[in-house]
Amino acid sequence: MSLTIHPIKLGFEHCYIIRDAGCIMIDGGSPGQAEGFRQALSGLSLKPGDIKLVVLTHGHWDHVGSAQAIQAITGARLALHRQEKDWLEQCRKPLPPGVTTWGRIFVTAMALFMPLVRIPAAKVDVILGDGTLSLAGYGIPGKIMSTPGHSRGSVSVVLETGDAFVGDLAMSEFPLRLSPGLPIFAEDMRQVRQSWQALLEAGAKTIYPAHGTPFPADIMRQALLM
Repeated sequence: MSLTIHPIKLGFEHCYIIRDAGCIMIDGGSPGQAEGFRQALSGLSLKPGDIKLVVLTHGHWDHVGSAQAIQAITGARLALHRQEKDWLEQCRKPLPPGVTTWGRIFVTAMALFMPLVRIPAAKVDVILGDGTLSLAGYGIPGKIMSTPGHSRGSVSVVLETGDAFVGDLAMSEFPLRLSPGLPIFAEDMRQVRQSWQALLEAGAKTIYPAHGTPFPADIMRQALLM
């Protein structure tokens, strides 16, 4: 089978199912998206058990909210960085600081409804560190890379094709951004830039953000010059 990438919208974010010799998923969507996930699988003619691994790019609520449900449906292993595994296992809901004026306004607004958000706890099966992890064992030609900055435990998936799934290390969708570029929320923008340099050096060519549609990596090369 040739490699295929299937974006699926689960609440506030885009998740991705990657199929080749094996099948993995990137991110777990907002809370309450179990039925939307089932429908997406049906539309792709995928069996739940086909998905063997769910890589959570970081532990924020809109990326792990339905992880427990997806794990229960598929039996897949959940992978999350060691610095953020407690966020999912203990149902924690930290918010990143805004790094632009709009980002600060947006985070303030989000904080108002966070008491209403419920994240079911789930056990992290694959605890990621600060290096890289090959996905060859899951039948996918690529690797997981540590790419901190948006959050301290953020990771990205980079395929041998140059397709890079970066979570919130970039954004390209209203109401967060009007055009592709750097995140409007981040714990450390210096680290964001360092992570982008590492991704570009690793061969990233097409960027798949969690919030927005894919765009060329050259856009990020230009953003790093500003």
